Amino acid sequence: MKDTPATPAPGAQEHRWSKRLLLWAAVLTLANVLADVAIGSPMMVLPQLLAHFDTDQAAWLNASAMLAGAIWSPLLAKSSDIFGQRRVLVATLLLACAGALVCLAAPNVWVFLAGRFLQGAAFAAVFITVALVRQICTPGVAMAVVGIVTSGSAVVGIAEPFLMQPVIEVFGHRSVFVAAALLAAAAALCVRSFIPESPIRGTGRIDVGGALLLGGGLGAVLAYISLGSDLGWLSGGTVALLAAGTAALTGWAFLALRVEEPVIDIRALSRPILLTLLALVLAAGSFRSMLQLTGIIAQVPPDLGLGYGLGHGEAVAVLLAAPNLGIVVGGTCAGWIAGRFGPALPLLGGIAVGAVATFAMLAGVSVLPVAIACGAMVGMAAGAIGASGYNLATGIEAPERQGTVAGLVSVVLALGSVVFNFAGGEVLKATQIAGTSADGAPVSTAAGVYLYVAVAGVLFVLAAVPATMLVRDRTAAPAAPEGAEGSGSPAVGR
Repeated sequence: MKDTPATPAPGAQEHRWSKRLLLWAAVLTLANVLADVAIGSPMMVLPQLLAHFDTDQAAWLNASAMLAGAIWSPLLAKSSDIFGQRRVLVATLLLACAGALVCLAAPNVWVFLAGRFLQGAAFAAVFITVALVRQICTPGVAMAVVGIVTSGSAVVGIAEPFLMQPVIEVFGHRSVFVAAALLAAAAALCVRSFIPESPIRGTGRIDVGGALLLGGGLGAVLAYISLGSDLGWLSGGTVALLAAGTAALTGWAFLALRVEEPVIDIRALSRPILLTLLALVLAAGSFRSMLQLTGIIAQVPPDLGLGYGLGHGEAVAVLLAAPNLGIVVGGTCAGWIAGRFGPALPLLGGIAVGAVATFAMLAGVSVLPVAIACGAMVGMAAGAIGASGYNLATGIEAPERQGTVAGLVSVVLALGSVVFNFAGGEVLKATQIAGTSADGAPVSTAAGVYLYVAVAGVLFVLAAVPATMLVRDRTAAPAAPEGAEGSGSPAVGR
């Protein structure tokens, strides 16, 4: 097995923790906070938006930015490798700022959706910050910083409702877009002022056609999966989405095998990369579906006598906050461990923690303290899996391709989340019974909830298989040269 130690990018400036590095981590975390705010905040005012635009298309308003992110990602990922991660990150933040302003001034729903399309560029902030960190820091330090910048924004999930709700009550629903625009502008200014440019550039050109085919195909297929249950799986519009997405992805694959510099070179995807992506798509589907379930059962009153339910006022707020705290802890710890033992080990550890927490949730669906503990553990698993996935994939690739592979990781995480969230939702929908949750939504049988949890647990178990193979590959690889070991980044076998 060939030994391919990760080495510092030429010109990497930070090899140890310092005040400057802490500033960089804070600024890049701020940039990633934007992605959460841009995509999530408008959902706090969804009823007001539906009334303002006189539409019932809640699904489109809800999913539009995330779907746009899938379209933007391939183009921005490749661009960051060629033009520089900092430059493209600033452009991404400014696009998101412009999108928020368009949403603020939108006279109708179509202009609003155009603004959400621009806001969706914020989805790229996460993987661009990962690639940038990997180039401006030596590997051992970079892995720890990646853990912070990919998970630190989860703190917003705790504070955002408390901070934004009073603002919305005073200034109305448009205030969320004012906040998003101001945050994007501030993040762009801070990145431009304090973060150095990546020292390495890829060569060649951007396959714009391939990027549009890949992004458009992914966006269309994800739209079909996300919106099909609301709009009808066999309706003309959704079938057209699926057909267009399938045709675009087929065209991209055909083009990628024939052009000299495709946006993602299918032929160059190594065994470790493929194993990493497989583990991530399964694990992301599992932890996202469990976070979705937590939000659902948190609103079900125990007195309905369904055999599950946790609706207890303020205690529910703790339940919903616990996963966000877990994400911060899990991502930060996984980055620290990766800097010393390599990212494959914390990836497997995160999957193991997630599996244990998921199966424990079979009891937690009706016992609030257990549910809170399980929610925190699932959050820790989510943070560890995300940080380790980025660290593992970017550590395998050469520095001039790290932006592209980080973008691929983001798309795979989103794909797993959407597909398995939908599958879990269908399980609950198939077992619906008479009765309502605290917010008036229909409820499912206990058997449906237990089946949902069991499926998520099985996904974690399946994700552990490729993760274990990655750990074994690292163990079986020959010892890295002293220079690579000294950098803090262990070898990864191809």
